[in-house]
Amino acid sequence: MKRMLILGAGTAGTMMANKLRKALDRDDWDITIVDQYRTHYYQPGFLFIPFGIYDKNDVTKAKADFFPGGVNVIFSKIDRIVGEENKVFLEGGKVLLYDYLIIATGTQTRPEETPGLTDKLWYREIFDFYTLEGAVALQKFFKKWEGGKLVMCISELPYKCPVAPIEFVCLADAFFTEKGIRDKVDITYVTPLAGAFTKPIATKMLSDLLQEKNIKVVPDFYLESVDNDKKVIKSYDEKEIPFDVLTIVPVNLGDDMIGRSGLGDDMNFVPTNKYTLQSNQFENIFVIGDAANLPTSKAGSVAHFAGEILFENIMSAIEGRPLKAEFDGHANCYIETGFGKGALIDFNYETEPLPGTFPLPGIGPFGLLKNTKINHYGKIMFRWIYWHILLKGKELPIEPHMTMAGKKTQIN
Repeated sequence: MKRMLILGAGTAGTMMANKLRKALDRDDWDITIVDQYRTHYYQPGFLFIPFGIYDKNDVTKAKADFFPGGVNVIFSKIDRIVGEENKVFLEGGKVLLYDYLIIATGTQTRPEETPGLTDKLWYREIFDFYTLEGAVALQKFFKKWEGGKLVMCISELPYKCPVAPIEFVCLADAFFTEKGIRDKVDITYVTPLAGAFTKPIATKMLSDLLQEKNIKVVPDFYLESVDNDKKVIKSYDEKEIPFDVLTIVPVNLGDDMIGRSGLGDDMNFVPTNKYTLQSNQFENIFVIGDAANLPTSKAGSVAHFAGEILFENIMSAIEGRPLKAEFDGHANCYIETGFGKGALIDFNYETEPLPGTFPLPGIGPFGLLKNTKINHYGKIMFRWIYWHILLKGKELPIEPHMTMAGKKTQIN
């Protein structure tokens, strides 16, 4: 009996368990998935909780609901991987052997990495919305808040769901407008990037959108610390921005277990072949989702598209064939912009987000880099797709590789 071991039962790990269990003969292959937590979170939904659009019941389900029959499930912390011996040590000393290993341990927020961030104002006037606890605490705060300086700060790159901070300030603009106090709320978007996003065309569109909403953008701000007494954030070049309420994207790091295993870079992300998704150190270790150091977004869509490629390459490896499937870095993200509208971006390693239509050329129905109601509906519908199709490893009518069909390469 051969052993397939999956570490991490989030989006990527759960998808791979479902795909591989359907493909690998149960008489020949034992599949085991390991995770320390029993609850699965629909993390894109955290964004909506501060504004009362979702509550915690909309974003949580039992992980066991999504594992296929015939997969061994172990709920345990992972101590380390010993790649030279094909072993994984769990907390408490239990040892798991593998023939092939998939690392899908994701990324975690580490607010303690920023001096002052978790001091006396944490979850009182300083919040994250990348955790359920932070999103719920912020919802309670916003119910009573009567206005002031709202600062949205991205502490460091990379971080998961790169468009979420833009969505947050757009939803905040709509939320306080509907409450009738938008004129009392000053919204500032603070980023280490040179603009609202990473690429010129999308940056211009999103910057124009934020300007229309009277949201100030402060670029090139590298967060050094938070002063709870003065209520300011400080950059490494000694700039200061005052706040009355601070929302933060904390530092993101890979799992500590990756560091203990000697498999990570300085942020505990696994150096991975960006095309084959194979570990740079061991041929029988593959990496998917946020755990990898891929030069693309840490987003659920990336895990989905990469999962198609990883499945092909693992099957090739098992059958002794060359790994010919190549991941192109495809990412596809809806951007909630408030007032029942949204935008959409579609890009990969080589091609920046471009305007056009998606998925059908000239038809859509979704508009790329356009602020429309149909894009908002796409964002809302995705939650159902996530729970019922994506996690279960079912096929979606979207190719894993990005296509140029429908995109406009000549921008006026």
